[in-house]
Amino acid sequence: MLEISKRGHEMPASPIRKLVPYAEAAKKKGIKVYHLNIGQPDIETPQQCLDAVKNCNVKVLEYSHSAGNESYRKKLVSYYAKNNIEVTTNDIIVTTGGSEAILFGFMACLDAGDEVIIPEPFYANYNGFAIQADVVVKPIRSSIESGFALPPIEDFEKAITPKTKAIVVCNPNNPTGYLYSAAEMETLKEIVVKHDLFLFADEAYREFCYQGTHTSAMHLKGAEQHVVLMDTISKRYSACGGRIGAFVTKNKEVLNAAMKFAQARLSPPFYAQVLGEAAVDLPDNYFDTTKAEYKLRRDTLVKRLNEMNGVFCPNPGGAFYAMARLPINDSDVFCQWLLEKFSYNNETVMLAPATGFYSTPGLGKNEVRLAYVLNVDAINKAMDCLEKALEEYPGRTQVTTSALTAAI
Repeated sequence: MLEISKRGHEMPASPIRKLVPYAEAAKKKGIKVYHLNIGQPDIETPQQCLDAVKNCNVKVLEYSHSAGNESYRKKLVSYYAKNNIEVTTNDIIVTTGGSEAILFGFMACLDAGDEVIIPEPFYANYNGFAIQADVVVKPIRSSIESGFALPPIEDFEKAITPKTKAIVVCNPNNPTGYLYSAAEMETLKEIVVKHDLFLFADEAYREFCYQGTHTSAMHLKGAEQHVVLMDTISKRYSACGGRIGAFVTKNKEVLNAAMKFAQARLSPPFYAQVLGEAAVDLPDNYFDTTKAEYKLRRDTLVKRLNEMNGVFCPNPGGAFYAMARLPINDSDVFCQWLLEKFSYNNETVMLAPATGFYSTPGLGKNEVRLAYVLNVDAINKAMDCLEKALEEYPGRTQVTTSALTAAI
């Protein structure tokens, strides 16, 4: 009998996308679904970028260099310089989305059975990339009570074994929206230098910081050979479908190894590189309006959530996600119920169960992730649905006084 691979069995389904059939069924019944489950911004892709693709007059759609078009890598050098990140074109490999950059990092730096430490909750696809690369994720827990701050250095030390090769950090964080401080980034530097580990830094949301400033892993003096930056244009320019990212490191041995994987997949998408080049030429104030809009959405969402009986949501410092604790005991069941059995004024809301963002079994059962990628009016209507749903939900749990005290 034919059987699929062990890897195929172990590959997790996306916690963000697994409820799509229920959303589609709800829509067929005429129910409007507010999508707060996925980080797909409704901000328009800059027209300047779309025009660059439309006006690209090429006669043959050729392979680009496996590292990406040199013209685009030169643009990226100038982009990073604006963010006080000093790199050259020879430090950059253009990738097919940030996803490929993460996978290149795992494949180039870790062997089968090696371990990577990641504060949880974390971007769900890290688990999938780890399974593809046959490496082991060792989670250390951050808590909603602390707003998902970096776990203490002692927790990292306890998790390190002879097989530990890297730490992954997403800053600002997906799914929590937490913005790591300069001091927390220095703590990570101390750990990776002391234990001779790689630091994989996912900085997809660099531009979206609402309080405090962004500290890139590339700013950490003395850790240059340890840092691998994974980047993408997807969220920055609302160009998720472009599938263009970047793998950036000053460690030449790592870059040369990653380059072999880049050669094996031939080249990144051509037209999206054209779009990415045009994006670098956007005015320096381009992000001001977008950032202000996301901050307004964040403030609206967090306020509405914390006004609901039994709900707690820490205020995220960046990205466009928030994690909320609800008076429920199974977020997977609740999120499916919202789509399958509930509507309010013929509308409902789609959320992402937090269980998919934890690696430790049992965690996230009373938490959900919300992506504030819709306009304020839509967010308010979605919150109306959620508030009504929590009043009606048959599986609602009682919130104790001690739990409420711990959340404050």
